[in-house]
Amino acid sequence: MKNMSLSHFIDRAMAEGKPLSQIFMEDESRETGQHIASLKERMAYRIHIMREALEKGLNSPQHSRSGYIDGSAYRLLQYSAQGRSLLSPDLTQLLAYAMAIPEVNACMGRIVAAPTAGSCGVLPAVLFSIARKKNMPDTLMIPAFFTAGGIGMVIEKKATISGAQGGCQAEIGSASAMAAGALVEMAGGNPEQSGHAVAFALKNLMGLICDPVGGLVEIPCVKRNALGALNAVAAAEMALAGLTSLFTADQVIETMGKVGRRLPEEFRETAQGGLAALPRPVPPPRETGIPEVPSFLHK
Repeated sequence: MKNMSLSHFIDRAMAEGKPLSQIFMEDESRETGQHIASLKERMAYRIHIMREALEKGLNSPQHSRSGYIDGSAYRLLQYSAQGRSLLSPDLTQLLAYAMAIPEVNACMGRIVAAPTAGSCGVLPAVLFSIARKKNMPDTLMIPAFFTAGGIGMVIEKKATISGAQGGCQAEIGSASAMAAGALVEMAGGNPEQSGHAVAFALKNLMGLICDPVGGLVEIPCVKRNALGALNAVAAAEMALAGLTSLFTADQVIETMGKVGRRLPEEFRETAQGGLAALPRPVPPPRETGIPEVPSFLHK
């Protein structure tokens, strides 16, 4: 795709009265020579792999060799099932969804990088959890993932999706922007609203460093997926409500790239700065129980 401006795709979609996903699918079909039906089949397979990873991470505690991954997604879901969520079970489940897949990744399970392995939980968590909450048909899922992929492609070309090049803003930030734009379309928003959601999501995580403890994609990576998912839903909600970004998505993407290039090397996946520079923590003992709720939270 020659023109890597998100505004270009949004303008085309608005002019032709099509969703962003259709524009992205048509362009990919034209450039690869593959029929759209074939592209959809490939996307459906990737979604299937994401669902498998999600179910694995939610149905059984994941424990990495380092000891830093301790089945947090599973425990969080159990906590929610007991009615202990501070705001709503849906929100807590979103967090669990976002953490489950990167936990599987840390335990050498099969995942789909979306756009990277370190940020693989954000996009599926957002789309799967909202589709479940709103009883959305599966027919909306594949187009939404194409929209996410197109947004990620633009970010990769205009800036970066690599933590080694741009810090965690380029991984979790990009994943959150992809999820926000895709969620807007899946919820019935227009292409311009998707663009605003992308801008909101990426602005909110601008400057986020990449500081993997011990060089592993575990701390703080897994829990940052939860942050990225929450941020994506917030960005989509604002865009769907009619809020607009004064800076275009393209301007924000380009700025993220500039910020990433200015980040010191120790904050770009070298495990030499941030949390990674602290003394290596001792992994906690394995726990399967749910801690007692503080007394002030009891009804």
